[in-house]
Amino acid sequence: MKPVVYTGTSISHDDARKILDADYRPPVRRHDIRRLLNTSPEIIGIIDGVFFDSAAVAHREIIEAIKSGIIVVGGGSMGALRAYELESYGMIGVGKVFEMFRKGIIESDDEVAVTFDAESNEALSIPLVNIRMTVEAAKDAGILHPEQAIDIIKTAQKLFYPDRNYQNIIFESLKAGIIKDSEKKKLFDFIKTNEVDVKRQDAIMVLEKIDQLL
Repeated sequence: MKPVVYTGTSISHDDARKILDADYRPPVRRHDIRRLLNTSPEIIGIIDGVFFDSAAVAHREIIEAIKSGIIVVGGGSMGALRAYELESYGMIGVGKVFEMFRKGIIESDDEVAVTFDAESNEALSIPLVNIRMTVEAAKDAGILHPEQAIDIIKTAQKLFYPDRNYQNIIFESLKAGIIKDSEKKKLFDFIKTNEVDVKRQDAIMVLEKIDQLL
């Protein structure tokens, strides 16, 4: 049986198939893993999952899968969070987001949450982890002062996760006096060409890890 991989938001199924031949399914929900136990795939990959709109995948069902002999690999989004929480039970975590949870740099599921189109699974907002990395890149490039970078992240944190996009963040940062109007275009231009999509990068790492295990 092919590996079963839950994604679509961090990386599209079409793009994922170019990397790994697998049974691709939408972001994981409560009971999805438990339903798989009847067919027992050799490997399950968890990248994306639902958070607040409906019940998230339970820790117990992932533990049941691991105890039944299924290898479970996680990274990118929900997969990174569950891999961090269940590493001691044998779940394999990969990628930068997983390491950020592991090191305590980030702690909340709000860091990776996005709203997405129910039909296409396409993300409709920007995850906070991506914003963090992009703002850090802008700071390293001299576009932002360190204090501005810190305050912009704080501004993004205050936004409800479906409202997180660079337009809203820059607008709120302007209102708060964190950046000047003269700095706005330079920052927008930097983001257009240098936006960091760490969740996609980690999703690719999950697929590559599964390929290695196979």
